[in-house]
Amino acid sequence: MSQAEPNRHRRTVIAAGALSALGALGVGGVARGQTRFPDRPVSLLVPFGPGGIADLTARAVAEGMARTLGQPVVVENKPSAGSIVASQAVAAARPDGHTLLLMSNGNAVSVGLFRKLPYDTLKDFAPITTLGYFDLGLFVPAGSRFRSLAEVLAHARANPGRLNVGTVAPGSTQHLAAKLFETVAGIDMLVVPYRASPAVLSALRSGEIDLAFEIVGPMVPQVAGGVVRALAVTSGQPNPALPGVPTVQQAGLPGYDVASWNALAAPAGTPADVIEKINLAARAAIDSPAVRDKLGRLGMRLAGSTPAELQALLEGEIRRWGGVIRAAKIEPE
Repeated sequence: MSQAEPNRHRRTVIAAGALSALGALGVGGVARGQTRFPDRPVSLLVPFGPGGIADLTARAVAEGMARTLGQPVVVENKPSAGSIVASQAVAAARPDGHTLLLMSNGNAVSVGLFRKLPYDTLKDFAPITTLGYFDLGLFVPAGSRFRSLAEVLAHARANPGRLNVGTVAPGSTQHLAAKLFETVAGIDMLVVPYRASPAVLSALRSGEIDLAFEIVGPMVPQVAGGVVRALAVTSGQPNPALPGVPTVQQAGLPGYDVASWNALAAPAGTPADVIEKINLAARAAIDSPAVRDKLGRLGMRLAGSTPAELQALLEGEIRRWGGVIRAAKIEPE
């Protein structure tokens, strides 16, 4: 063997060691202990039908996330009572980040509405981030005698059980928000549930009901068209889609604060580095001007969070809505 051959062999060994060290540091490859993600399209399961605010949120955010992740994020609508079908599918999915759930306060409400769910809402999902909050509003027909929430409360107190209030189906956010309003205000209302939002609007316009609790977004065009009037919004802060409309608290009912929300979750056991990557992609999406403009026009207040903050929100919402369900004497299914 020539003098050069041992040196050449030594350089090869050193080079191999250096490449190994770089790989361990994650330079030019995947760091040890990390997961290569995403390596195929990501599925985002939405527990609601197409066209609603949850679906529109999911599609706007998915488009932004795809640009960051470098893989398509495909929205799949799986509507069902209590968000159960989509939630069960995600809870049972492989925990690698490629199957996600559009979580909402509907997941929190379901814990109190159903005797037994096919998953544990607090243990079978890995929270990722909130996406945003959307308010409900209290709406009256354009020709209503009620000009303010104070007038509604005065009438309800003077005429127990004679204020007709419309919402969508029992156990919905709108229905439970109305029941919570009844409790906080200390009044007795006749809460009338309808199958869907268009039926609530029709009943409101015809005078069949005095007041409706409905999500702000779909009602903004009705307000703009002079068909209905908004007396208040349910969250603790005014909604930019309804300028000049006070919150329920500002209108005379302290302690009332309700906002629905959407978030992202993955199956429990999804690696922390994958959760972090999805969190960053989702937050980049909701910070983009295009998404903010599109969803802001629907009255949505976009806001990301840490996984821990989303977990705390979910736990608090389960407690709160469980109390409302019990107070309303709604029997779990």
